[in-house]
Amino acid sequence: MTGFVLRALISAVGLWIATRWVAEIRIDNAGTLVLAGILLGVVNAVVRPIAILLTLPITILSLGCFLLIVNTAMVALVALMLPGFRIDGGFSSAFQTALIVWVTGWLGSWLIGPSGKIDVPVRRL
Repeated sequence: MTGFVLRALISAVGLWIATRWVAEIRIDNAGTLVLAGILLGVVNAVVRPIAILLTLPITILSLGCFLLIVNTAMVALVALMLPGFRIDGGFSSAFQTALIVWVTGWLGSWLIGPSGKIDVPVRRL
């Protein structure tokens, strides 16, 4: 459970960074931001595997690049479901947001690790 909460908070941080860097992304308040992070985590856990399975031939033909489009669709789906979260710029804004959320999620997962706890990587010589 703590792993999901940490990943949802990391998604919320990614969405917050996207609101600062992408001009067409609007999130009304901090509560909506946290709710968007949680909803993005739920959508990625439930809807995304189905979407990946349905688009598997295209994903294989594109050597995995189509997964960026799937991630963009998941961000757009969350924006459609949540009233205080708007994407005004269309596909390009949703794509930029998906990239930002992906990078912050990747960095956060690197820090959290597979156990769901905050791990500090230590390099020993």
